[in-house]
Amino acid sequence: MPCGTKGAVKTLTPDELKTLNCEILLSNTYHLMLRPGGDFLKSVGGLHKWMAWDRPILTDSGGFQVFSLATLRKITDEGVTFQSHIDGSTHHLTPEKSIELQEQIGADIIMAFDECPPGGCDYDYAEKSMKRTHDWAKRSLKAKKRTDQALFGIIQGGIYKDLRTESAKFISDLNLPGIAIGGVAVGEPKPYMQEVLETTCPLLPKDRPRYLMGIGEPSDIVMAVSQGIDMFDCVLPTRLARHGSFWTHETGRETITASKYTSGTKPIEENCNCYTCKNFVTSYLRHLIIEKEILGHRLLTIHNLHFLLNLMGEIKEAIGKNEFQKVFKKYALIQ
Repeated sequence: MPCGTKGAVKTLTPDELKTLNCEILLSNTYHLMLRPGGDFLKSVGGLHKWMAWDRPILTDSGGFQVFSLATLRKITDEGVTFQSHIDGSTHHLTPEKSIELQEQIGADIIMAFDECPPGGCDYDYAEKSMKRTHDWAKRSLKAKKRTDQALFGIIQGGIYKDLRTESAKFISDLNLPGIAIGGVAVGEPKPYMQEVLETTCPLLPKDRPRYLMGIGEPSDIVMAVSQGIDMFDCVLPTRLARHGSFWTHETGRETITASKYTSGTKPIEENCNCYTCKNFVTSYLRHLIIEKEILGHRLLTIHNLHFLLNLMGEIKEAIGKNEFQKVFKKYALIQ
């Protein structure tokens, strides 16, 4: 799921996303709460209509900002009080308020409000945070009024296997239409991610989608799929593009400003059929990025999103043919 955090995937139009075979976008409740606001979005018919996107949208609950804006918030069992990173104004976000906002936004998949603890936090804090997340999941479910939105619960528990096991069982027992795994890639050692999946995935219902939050490295995606994960989101493809970086199947992550591309007369990848690779050579892309032309960001974003969306397409096809290991080996070292 490409990230349209504030109601747009950076530099791309909805039609361009459809051309890339994008099936669903992610937007963020916290940011849309601050601007333009839930009441406004409801008044204009919801986010789909406002941004001219007629495919599914998933909204984060705002819970990740509990982690990422640690210096601007105060957590209690009732909810989280935020100081806006925009103007310093104060906002109180609770499970009930988060669900209200997501219903105003009108996303197809909405997330239960949760607390995402920092990687490596001690056991006592991880346990307290997990129990709070469980309570907030129950409150989120109780607050939900719309019947046309699918509510996903979120597993937490830090780096501790017993807590992850407890959380997986608790969230599964809520019998929600989907389950997310949060609190990975937040500062803990990378091998921990696989340990979390090995602990939790066997405990999850097989008839509901599993969503690993905030993951976008190709190697991480194929590893997670091998454990049973179905859904991913990440800002990485658009963020890398803004810094002049891209992926190739042969060499992994590259940076277009490298001197070797100064006089390049070939595309990023000769066998890639994205718009960027079919029309532009590396020397031109390098020129655009160095000159800070927005077209450079757009073209690298198109390639990066094509790369990840095509990866997911390859995975689906390979699973259908019982050939997933071929895709796993192809992408296992691409970061």
